[in-house]
Parts: sequence; structure tokens; C-alpha cells
Amino acid sequence: MAGDTISRRDFMAGAAAAAGVWLIGQELFAAEEQPAAAAGPPVAIGVVGLGLQGRDLLAALGKVPAAKVAAICDTYEPSIRRAAELAAGAATYTDYRQLLESKDVQAVIVATPTHRHRQIVLDALQADKHVYCEAPIAGTVDEAREIARAGRDSKQVFQVGLQLRADHLHRHVLQFVRTGVPGTLAMARAQNNKKQSWKRMAPTPEREAELNWRLQRATSTGLPGELGIHYFDLLNWYLDTRPVSVTGMGAITFYRDGREVEDTVQCVFQYPGGMNAVYSATLVSSYDASYQMLYGSDATIMLKGQRSWMFKEADSPMLGWEVYAHKEKIGDETGIALVADATKIIQAGKEPGKEGMDESKDALYYAMEEFCHAIQTGQAPPADAVAGFQSAVTAIKAAEAVAAGGKVEFKPEWFELG
Repeated sequence: MAGDTISRRDFMAGAAAAAGVWLIGQELFAAEEQPAAAAGPPVAIGVVGLGLQGRDLLAALGKVPAAKVAAICDTYEPSIRRAAELAAGAATYTDYRQLLESKDVQAVIVATPTHRHRQIVLDALQADKHVYCEAPIAGTVDEAREIARAGRDSKQVFQVGLQLRADHLHRHVLQFVRTGVPGTLAMARAQNNKKQSWKRMAPTPEREAELNWRLQRATSTGLPGELGIHYFDLLNWYLDTRPVSVTGMGAITFYRDGREVEDTVQCVFQYPGGMNAVYSATLVSSYDASYQMLYGSDATIMLKGQRSWMFKEADSPMLGWEVYAHKEKIGDETGIALVADATKIIQAGKEPGKEGMDESKDALYYAMEEFCHAIQTGQAPPADAVAGFQSAVTAIKAAEAVAAGGKVEFKPEWFELG
């Protein structure tokens, strides 16, 4: 084509070269490719806890070729009946201990309320089952340490439900952060805004109390633990460090229904070197939804759902692959699309950033795929016992700071598993 417009043929040739490797300063490194699942029969999995998260996990497992749902378990019969629609042919149990006795079950997913994780995880590992435990692994530091030690010391796979560590997009962006593309990181920000009360109705007061465990201080770490933990872990992972302090604040601003945990919170973390990270969440408004931001001297990175963009500063150095990158207008800024699995997209004759996302493969899908892969190959899972423990400590202390309306100074020994 005339002028400086890049033709599709030129784009494909240049992007094919750029997608496999990125030129950052003088370093060349291969773009991370996810390993294919090992050959062999599907992993036989039992799911314990069939609430909303349990059913989401069953739906994700149904899409993973390496997984077979062999059994499901819940203490509430109606939950079992609903879940059975997603797990045709699976054995059903009301007592998880009976599920653990089954020789047809190789691995167990623990998706019960957080305060019920401990004994189920310990018993599952004792029964020589591989374990995937939802995050946070516990609501107290002592229980989190006990669970994490058992998972670390087990010969079985122990994976924590920190889904972003398995997600292709977040792994892709990790490469940019770790190689210094954003420059000096000055601050970070994230939010979770979604109008939902968290309060659920039930036929009896007893069942209603069981369902609303997230609303009581004794059984819940609130918004920091149930939602924020994924962002806290993302920062710990990306920065390869732990926070030195957290200041929290929050209130029950709208849902005055007897709950104890706040419906709106803000947390400010300080990291070594002085970088601050702000987390905000509310159950009162859905405006602006959820996203994560990393602000650097050369570029800012935004992650939103299964999309990510890099916004460069005017004085930042030119990157070797930048001319081939797909750019999009986001608000008043122009962002370079950061696309996971770009090589595969190009090999399929498509342009990264312009094609629709495969919405059937989200972070939860990849977490289930990686769990099965770790079991089949013996490789380490993406979120191990140490990551699970340290993220739990971060979230638990953030929740304490919010409840007290003050600042918590992290002690280094809090993050040591021992």
C-alpha cells in the first residue's frame, strides 16, 4: 500500500517474528507458551462444596478435556441436585469423608466456605488425594499456615485457587512487568465494583445462616479476602515481593441488614521502595466494574477481564515489536493491545487484538487445566502452598486493617511458612 500504511501481508510477516520473541533493550526471551496436557486418561475429580463457586468450577471442568468429574458432595441435598445437571454420571455424597474413601476419585476440589476448608483439605491429603483449595485457603493465619504446610509437605499436588496465576493473559503481562517495560513502577490500582448484596435467602433460618457466612466477621474476611485476595496475590507475584504495610477503611454504607462485614472498602498497601497500591471495592455500585492498573515511568498497563493494554509515555523508548502491535482507543488514550497466545493467533491467520476472545477459556478454565496438567506430569502447579499462604496472610491482615480503620505493619515472619 502507499504511504506508511502496513499491509496485512507485512503485518503477518512482521508480527510472526515479533510474537515469538520480544526485543527489550539487549535481551531476547521467548514468549511463554502453555504446555499441552500430558497424554493419558482424564483426571477423576471430586468436588466438595456445590454453591455458586462449586457450580462455576463444575462448568469449567466440563470444558477441560483432561478432567472427569467423578463425584460431587454437599451437605445440602438441593445443592447436589442442581450440581448434578453439570456433572452427569458423577457419584453423589453428603459426607465428604465418604467421597475420600472412593478409589474412583484421584483429586479433590474444595469449594466450601472458607472457614470449612481446613479439615477437608487435611483429610483429603491424608487420603492421598491431589487437592485444589479455593482462595483464601483459610480465614486465620494459623489455619492458613497449617493447611499450607500440609500441602507443601504432601507428595500429592496441592494447588490454591489463585486463578490469575494460571490465566494466559496475566502470565503474558508478567513478562512485560518482569523485564522492565513499564519502567520504574510508581503506583498500582485495582477495583471490584459490582452491585450485589451477598445476602441469600433460604427456606429455614438455619440454612440462611449457613448461606450467609460471608456476612459475619467470625467466618469471613469480607471484600479483601473474598475478592481482593486475587489482586493482592497478583501484585505479590508481579513484583516478586510482599507489602510492608496496609491501611484500611470501610463501612456498611447501604446494606443495613444485620451484616458485620463492610459493603465498601479501600486498602492502601505500601511495598518496598515506596510504591503504593490502592484497592477499592463495593457491593453498592457496578459503575466502572473491575480492572487492575500498573503505573510506570515509561508505560502504564491496564488489565480488564481478558483484555490488556499498554499506554506509553511520550518520552519512553521505542520497542522493537511496537510497529506491528494492534492499537486501540481507550477513553482519551491510545493503548497497545497486549494479547496472550499471539503466536497461535498469527499461525491461524488472524491478527492479535482484532479477533474476538475465546470466552469459553477464562482464568477459572486455565486453573482447572493447570491442575490436571500438574497431576498428569508431576510438574509444580501455578499457585502452590507458599503462594496460597502468603496471599492469605496479605488478605487477612488487610481485612483486619479495614475492620479497625487503621494501619497494619507487616512483620516479615508472618509470611514465613516454616
